[in-house]
Amino acid sequence: MILVTGASGNVGTALLTRLHADGVAVRAAYRDPNATARAITSGAQAVTLDLAIPDTLGPALEGIEAVFLLGATGPDQTTQELNMVEAARAAGVRVVKLSVWRADEGLSPIARLHRPVEESLVTSGLPWTILRPNFYLHNFLHQSSIREAGEFSLPLISAPISFVEVGDIADVAARVLTTDGHDGRVYDVTGPRALTYAEAAETFSDVLGKPVRYVGLPDDEARAAMLNRGMPEFHADALIDVARAYRDGGAETVTSTVADLTGRRALGFADFVRRNRTSFV
Repeated sequence: MILVTGASGNVGTALLTRLHADGVAVRAAYRDPNATARAITSGAQAVTLDLAIPDTLGPALEGIEAVFLLGATGPDQTTQELNMVEAARAAGVRVVKLSVWRADEGLSPIARLHRPVEESLVTSGLPWTILRPNFYLHNFLHQSSIREAGEFSLPLISAPISFVEVGDIADVAARVLTTDGHDGRVYDVTGPRALTYAEAAETFSDVLGKPVRYVGLPDDEARAAMLNRGMPEFHADALIDVARAYRDGGAETVTSTVADLTGRRALGFADFVRRNRTSFV
């Protein structure tokens, strides 16, 4: 039995779909009791769990062999995930942690949230695996301006990025959770090619058959735009720092992790746009 935390998120939802399709016994963990109730009503195994409340973790781990660890991004994420590491240690449960690109280098606030958890796993005595995906392709789905105005605005990054699709991350996680040979391993997860945002705009234009352009915003304008959309200040500041960290390079590496672990090529940018065409036109 596998416990999936972050079950309502993009990766968690995709991972549950994959594990269910493969016939794997899985228990979904939700912080919202209503989400737990809905999952149980639909016939799934589910439990209410709050990483900030250690007393909820032990019962959720009963009968569990492996846990997929993913906390909500925020200032308390490190402490909350460390709570799960401690509970997993008490239960003797294997941990597969979803981290972020180059977390070991601490180049951004988000990376620094994950690094102490990675370090704790390494010294925990538990079997563990760490997944470090690059920028998510899924984030383009939040760019409604592609459909409305033929453009997308993001903090300025001029260097290429090896964007990766959420489904590929989930498939890698499913493989790691259900097969042997991954203990003590760190996997960098990327798409098949690195593109600049300008090249991404060209791909959108080619696939959609309409002009799409990238608008690279200065940091202060990008931050103001995020806050105006209702994004919490912590998240806006963190995303600006991520852009600064990779503005001139550092996110262009392409790995074969998806192909190596799943037996198929990672989804490319053009195929992602085709698959989600209705979101952009």
